[in-house]
Amino acid sequence: MVAVGGVAGLYMQLLSTGGRTWILRTKVGDKTRDIGLGGYPDVTLAMARDRAREAKDKIRQGIDPAEERKAARAALAAAQRRGLTFGDAIGKYSEAKLAGVGEQGRWVSSLDRYARPHIGDMLMQDIAVQDVLRVLNQPLEEGGTLWTNKTDTATRVRSRIEAILSWATVAGHRTGDNPARWGGNLKELLPAPSKIAKGSNHPALALADAPAWFAALRQRDGMGARALEFLTLCASRSGEIRGATWDELYGLDGDNPMWVIPASRMKAGNDHRVPLPPQAVALLKALPRFADSPLVFPSSKRDAQLSDMTLSATMRRMHEAEVEAGRKGWLDPRSGKPAVPHGLRSTFRDWAAETGADHIAAELALAHSVGSDVERAYRRSDMVERRREMMTNWAQFLIIA
Repeated sequence: MVAVGGVAGLYMQLLSTGGRTWILRTKVGDKTRDIGLGGYPDVTLAMARDRAREAKDKIRQGIDPAEERKAARAALAAAQRRGLTFGDAIGKYSEAKLAGVGEQGRWVSSLDRYARPHIGDMLMQDIAVQDVLRVLNQPLEEGGTLWTNKTDTATRVRSRIEAILSWATVAGHRTGDNPARWGGNLKELLPAPSKIAKGSNHPALALADAPAWFAALRQRDGMGARALEFLTLCASRSGEIRGATWDELYGLDGDNPMWVIPASRMKAGNDHRVPLPPQAVALLKALPRFADSPLVFPSSKRDAQLSDMTLSATMRRMHEAEVEAGRKGWLDPRSGKPAVPHGLRSTFRDWAAETGADHIAAELALAHSVGSDVERAYRRSDMVERRREMMTNWAQFLIIA
């Protein structure tokens, strides 16, 4: 204990661990107390002196600072027990409003990924406009923000936060305006989605570059590279690939291998059959299978999916390697930006158009809704066998061309 002066009884305590903390040694009633004022360097000498003077003032008023602090902590803990955090509200809302609905999984996963890290621990009553903005303006690893670079996703996240906050208000967990409301609220603080959507298309790999890029990808090691390879062969979305489980795969040793993605994991909320070309089957058979994970492409934790950033980082490193070698890199021919995983679906669509593949089959391969409700009602087939031939030709283009 080293006296530092400025306030009687103020010491710096030197800990055996190497840390340093401020202590006020003073009398509270008939007892001498050591009152902690915080650690150095977070609490400076000037701050420690101010806190010591404030504590002494309270003692002269008959208040025990240590007991006051305990009471404040207890009150906060009690308030938190009585209150509902946003993270807990996600589950409660999902159970109350979305049970049995196909989109339940997408609702929860998008909020878990984008909202929970920022406001998950906040009490519903405490969430304000600035907190919603932190979610929507969060920076992305590949650059930009969620609102500017993933506008469609950000719009859905905002809408879902608004719905949960509205439910919480009616349920008595909060009062006041909804801070996630768009009109007359966030609309005044963020650019309209329609104004940025035009520039937010995912950069796609040039069709002419696809075979060379795919060859470079196959030279890379790691689960992220294999997931990206499978994504390209199937023209699928990142989330569909990362969430794939072995029990969704059928007939890998037969003539009609198939990957059936359940409706709960699909954007359109319908089961989606993906006919697997031989190259995709060979990739799957070469993968390790882990007894402690049902996932086809697990993360290093085994029980967790790969992150979307893993696939994005693989493409980014491939681009950087090209640039370091003195080449232009893997760029979108329209925007000049480095291609990203979701843009590979556009590359596939360009290939289908260039080769005269059936338009409806290509759209079905991308799991897009084609035609009006009436047309879809009469078209009962998902053209799976025609798509099998098309996906095999796509794979051959990537690997042989």
